[in-house]
Amino acid sequence: MTGQSIPERISWAVGTLDLTPSDRVLEIGCGRGLAAALVLDRLTEGSLTAIDRSDTAVAAAAQRNSGHVAAGRADFLAAALEETAFPDGSFDRIFSINVNLFWTRDPVRELGALRRWLAPGGSLHLCWEPPDEGRVKEIVAAVAPAMEACGLAATALTGRTSRSTGLVCLVGRAHHDPS
Repeated sequence: MTGQSIPERISWAVGTLDLTPSDRVLEIGCGRGLAAALVLDRLTEGSLTAIDRSDTAVAAAAQRNSGHVAAGRADFLAAALEETAFPDGSFDRIFSINVNLFWTRDPVRELGALRRWLAPGGSLHLCWEPPDEGRVKEIVAAVAPAMEACGLAATALTGRTSRSTGLVCLVGRAHHDPS
């Protein structure tokens, strides 16, 4: 990606994914495609599907990543998560950055769908840059039990940027996953 500065929170969040070149990735709330570009730079054989509620954001993300779209490795869809369906086991990594629905209300339906969409050995990464460090604990306290209730063992990763008091990413992996 040239000519575009990537916010540290996005670089950090994408770094938590531990991507392999052939991963199939779903991004929830792709915005204008900055994280998608970082992910696609790491995928040589894999693919990215990205969703966002905003038609404007999806159009900008598709434009920003037009080479990957043209190559058939990226797909950007204007859709709400709760209205989206993918076959079970479709993705190796699923992630979101600053998507509040997971901690501002009961996300059991959405997390259940994400759990089904994960391939064996896959992981779910829900990342935030809250406005203050106290919110990091609040997010973990709200989201980790919901992930556990959906069959995902939750691990909290934390980090900092030069401008924020804290970053948090809850990583969920299937309880009975042999990997």
